[in-house]
Amino acid sequence: MKAGIILIVLLGGLVLVALIIGGIVVGIYNKLVTMRNRYKNAYAQIDVQLKRRYDLIPNLVETAKGYLKHESGTLTAVTEARNIAYAAAKGAASNPGDASAMKSLAAAESGLSGTLSRLMMVSESYPDLKANQNMMQLTEELTSTENKISFARQAYNDSVMTYNTDREVFPSNLIAGMFNFTAAELFVVDKPEEKVAPKVSFS
Repeated sequence: MKAGIILIVLLGGLVLVALIIGGIVVGIYNKLVTMRNRYKNAYAQIDVQLKRRYDLIPNLVETAKGYLKHESGTLTAVTEARNIAYAAAKGAASNPGDASAMKSLAAAESGLSGTLSRLMMVSESYPDLKANQNMMQLTEELTSTENKISFARQAYNDSVMTYNTDREVFPSNLIAGMFNFTAAELFVVDKPEEKVAPKVSFS
């Protein structure tokens, strides 16, 4: 009788420990899922602004084309950089946080920003283009979009940093390893001058 009571107490204790451990595992797992969804949602905000930017660029090139007849190389470079960035953004959108996709996007966006800056510098030499109402509106919208991308990128990077930190600390790292919560990649522009949105104002 006494042995049976001891056995029941021991089993009860083991069940209680298992329930506590299970609760901790479920809690950590749910937290990691929540943070992963948070950085994916933050990337979705970047994606919206990038698409807006990619839609504006062909109109900008088309407007400039009539004035920059001797600068076709610059216009072609902008179009090609836009297409490369667009493809890279599609890859990143399908798997936000993936190291390869995010690095490709960062490189493509840096290239696009550089060609856009060159276009704006060239445009400064054409007063009629600077005064074109459509061009002025497009550059204003592009500047606004660039600023929104910067803010969205900061929010994404903050979410990624929180997620990565949490998945690396104990005991979260054990659960992250068990359930394949891989590290997410920051969206970083390497060169200091590229961390500032390209100047596209004609003021």
